[in-house]
Amino acid sequence: MKIKSVSGITCYVKDLSRTAEFYESLGFETRKRAPDHLTVYSNWFWIDFLAVDKDSRNGYRELADPGSNGPGMFVYLSVEDVDECHRELLEQGLKPASEPRNQPWGNREFILRDPDGYNLIIFKRR
Repeated sequence: MKIKSVSGITCYVKDLSRTAEFYESLGFETRKRAPDHLTVYSNWFWIDFLAVDKDSRNGYRELADPGSNGPGMFVYLSVEDVDECHRELLEQGLKPASEPRNQPWGNREFILRDPDGYNLIIFKRR
């Protein structure tokens, strides 16, 4: 098997409006918005957000535990200037979970958690 690319991910959330506002403030483009479903894009990569209390697909809702979303998943978002991005987020009233740091694996990065606890790593390769 050869995987051609990673296109997107799906995340369960409690409040789609709050999620939309958060991701739009980061510069994601909303391409689909319904009462139970939101899709945002950055270039070709998409993130689907589903309202956990409205998902009627068999098996999916039972697997979603909105209390434990995100602790082991990290989505890396590449930016031109990590420190400038950190400052801009603070100016918007967002509270990153860490300060920008140089990492031993060659990135300068910090962690930003979305309203449901999903981890976003804002980074630039040094």
